[in-house]
Amino acid sequence: MLGMAGSGWDDVPVNHFSCSADDPGHDRQHPPGPGRAEPGRWPKLEAALAVVNRDLTATLPGQDALILMAEPPWQPMSPGGTDRGQVYVAMPDGRWHGNAVNPCDVEEGDPPEPDDAATILAVVAEAAQSTIMELLWQVWPICPEHKIGTHARAAGAAEGWSRGEGDAAGPPVWWCRGTRDSDGHDVSPVGELAGTLPGKQRRALRRRERAGDGLRQPRGRTSER
Repeated sequence: MLGMAGSGWDDVPVNHFSCSADDPGHDRQHPPGPGRAEPGRWPKLEAALAVVNRDLTATLPGQDALILMAEPPWQPMSPGGTDRGQVYVAMPDGRWHGNAVNPCDVEEGDPPEPDDAATILAVVAEAAQSTIMELLWQVWPICPEHKIGTHARAAGAAEGWSRGEGDAAGPPVWWCRGTRDSDGHDVSPVGELAGTLPGKQRRALRRRERAGDGLRQPRGRTSER
């Protein structure tokens, strides 16, 4: 079943229509399943995921980029209504774990996507981390100094700060709690983990990037023989 993968069947959302009592006077309906988000439909989320994917490429060589999966709304939209579907950060095969990255209350007039770029990046980073850790069964990303997992939060946030408290306006960073012998610290801005890699790994990353750019270059004129 695409999408709702996790630690067990308890993580799989229940199909609303499959639990509804059959009405003999109406045809049984089946909602459309989740699918890859239409390019350009969620531009702010796409931009944030591109930033997070830079960290994924830098720290997990060989891992393909994450994608956005869209789960259509259960009920058809009324004319002029707002798309109430949910968007998730998923593996390339469409599986994901965790919450949607576009939580909104359309009844209160919230936009389909969060307005603040820093908030969007933090939400997408957290969702990517949840999907990677749950589906690949590995801690990500890891602090290169302390070899423990990091968490996305605002740069320079107070100890114990959690997103939504509004007491830190810095851009999102990957933050390490440190150890009993060291304090917590900001490891890197989200999207810039490549700068924390040892020299050998940074050089390998640049080689991979150059090779990838070469493959993506449009074909030019062939040289004459």
